[in-house]
Amino acid sequence: MTSPHDVSQASERPTFGGPRASLITEESVYGTILVSGMIVVSGAYHSSSWQTFTTVIGTVIVFWAAHVYAGTVAGHGVVEGDQTTLPMAFRRSLRRSLGFLISAVPPSFVLLLGALRIVPDALALWVALWLGVIILGVLGYSAFALRGSSWPIRILGCLGTAAFGVAMILLKAVIH
Repeated sequence: MTSPHDVSQASERPTFGGPRASLITEESVYGTILVSGMIVVSGAYHSSSWQTFTTVIGTVIVFWAAHVYAGTVAGHGVVEGDQTTLPMAFRRSLRRSLGFLISAVPPSFVLLLGALRIVPDALALWVALWLGVIILGVLGYSAFALRGSSWPIRILGCLGTAAFGVAMILLKAVIH
């Protein structure tokens, strides 16, 4: 039989390599897919890079804040005997959701280049989408590498995760 302390520790993520591993999370994958989805939706309305950039940034911040809030509430002393205080739960949720924000930075930067007219709008949108595919592939590969998987499994993880980004690109192609 497990004690409440065992249950709360079982729900914690294993740590595989410190700060790098804290970025290889489901939140990072979700954040990247969210950004790609926002680019697809904005493109369906023929939005400029500037409109897409502001929409993506605003949406990412709201989703990230909601994620931190939900993680704080869900992680605050929910198991009998758990001594997790509200500030502890907040810090844990903040740390876990860091990848959500960081994964949105590269595609958002490309959109900003389009918004500033450094690159054409259409190019910025497509590069941001393909950058999402690359980020997802790196996240998939890294997740399996951190767990010591063989290189064929790492490649499969890379391709499987990147497929979500390719699905967004196919969705964009179908919408247009």
